[in-house]
Amino acid sequence: MTTPIKSALLGLAVGDALGVPVEFQSRDTLAKHPVTSMRAYGSHNQAAGTWSDDSSLTFCLAETLAKGYELQDLANRFINWRDHAYWTPHGHVFDIGNTTNTAIYLLSQGTPPTQAGEDTEDSNGNGSLMRILPLLFYIKDLDIHARYQHVRDVSSLTHRHIRSIACCFIYLEIALHILKGEQPAAAYLNAITDVNKYFSEQALMDQQELEILAPILSGSLIDKTIDDIHGTGYVVRTLEAAIWLLIHTNSYAEAVLTAVNLGNDTDTTAAVTGGIAGLHYGWEEIPAEWLNILAGKERIENLITNLQVKFNM
Repeated sequence: MTTPIKSALLGLAVGDALGVPVEFQSRDTLAKHPVTSMRAYGSHNQAAGTWSDDSSLTFCLAETLAKGYELQDLANRFINWRDHAYWTPHGHVFDIGNTTNTAIYLLSQGTPPTQAGEDTEDSNGNGSLMRILPLLFYIKDLDIHARYQHVRDVSSLTHRHIRSIACCFIYLEIALHILKGEQPAAAYLNAITDVNKYFSEQALMDQQELEILAPILSGSLIDKTIDDIHGTGYVVRTLEAAIWLLIHTNSYAEAVLTAVNLGNDTDTTAAVTGGIAGLHYGWEEIPAEWLNILAGKERIENLITNLQVKFNM
């Protein structure tokens, strides 16, 4: 039976693992040698099926939520991951973003969780977007204001700028519509209607930020071509890619492979895309040969079970 939690978490981790071996490779390089299956070694010299910090921090959030929503508990898990390789596939941390690294250091020094993330304009990498998806299952029945507040707080552990928070919020609002059974294009358009109304009512976004997010919030992203979509580490580009790929591909495998082959930040683009594509298509549509070599699969399955029990879904 398809279960949303299993589909989202496995979808994210498999996408992440597909991208790890070719992280930092250019789009042109991958056009000549496209990723078509789970590779080994490559950029980080890791075995096939190895996931990165994207999944590690996602699993930390999922584990906190299975226990009970508590930001300091989440902060402690992040610290444990960074300093002691907690929730890593093979017992060591091999990838961490600068903004996330700095924030977790501050958390370890006692900075309150909602104040640890940088809030400068140049700290808008995709490091909170990549790990936010499990929060969907905690906030799905809350009103939009409560949903936004929780997204803001969970993003702020590492990324506190309004642009990063807004991207996380948009992503989860689309995921919420997918969870309700809507098709990707409808989920996107309905979500941005809700988001635009909320942003306007709350006066959350200044004109500059609204202009930066305009391709997403206007709905015009749906009409872009793949040449307009990029796999960089910038949160806006990652969100654009995930939305566009969800709408313009026809299977989980097509979505994540196209994400990886955009190049550059391949693991995160595919993780963010894979999480929402998994939610839409169901974990049964993830190729079995990819699932079978996913690192730490039994541990992930146990986490999924705990989260399913917690949220009765």
